Amino acid sequence: MFSVKEMLSRFADVFNKNPNSNIGKLIGILHGQMNDLNSTLVKVQEWRSIDEAQGTTLDRIGQNVIQPRGAATDEVYRVLLKSKIARNLSKTDVNTIIRVLSLALDSHHSDIRIQEKFIDPSDPEPAALSLIRVPIKRLNEVGLSPMQFGQIIQKTVAAGVRVAQIELAGTFRLSSVYDQLQQDAFGLADPDMTTGGSLGTVYVPGNDYGLPI
Repeated sequence: MFSVKEMLSRFADVFNKNPNSNIGKLIGILHGQMNDLNSTLVKVQEWRSIDEAQGTTLDRIGQNVIQPRGAATDEVYRVLLKSKIARNLSKTDVNTIIRVLSLALDSHHSDIRIQEKFIDPSDPEPAALSLIRVPIKRLNEVGLSPMQFGQIIQKTVAAGVRVAQIELAGTFRLSSVYDQLQQDAFGLADPDMTTGGSLGTVYVPGNDYGLPI
């Protein structure tokens, strides 16, 4: 974007190019308007991305892919939009499900692990899946509950396939040194709760109120 000085430099030398002159003040007003217009155009360009768009702009993206918002926040709605777009292209195999979920959560595919229940040695079940590892930290960051995430997974798998269990993995680990406390990104937290690992949980999908998917 040009500065006021650069814009005045384009005038012939017969004009007073001092920014405080009348013509300089007029160009200053024009420069401010052009700056505002440029900022708007940049925002329009950026908000074409689901990650950057907000509010009603996200709603319009949702209309394009037929994904209503419901009561979801912008952060949760972004997950819904990404997963809906990916589900539209899904082949429903395990690798595709992992790709859909990693795309929706903006996490690495290695953070998600799926096991088919028919090979479960203790409780085999045909046409069922167990997600034995999902990054709970990422769910917390976007404000997505385990129940809502379970809905997304159930919509991603093939018709007739049940999501039996979701294991939400935390980062907490015991000390690697015997009889010694460790406070870091994996152990117990400090008094200010600024460090330490996160606990995990196991979620079994039920009949709770869900998202509009």
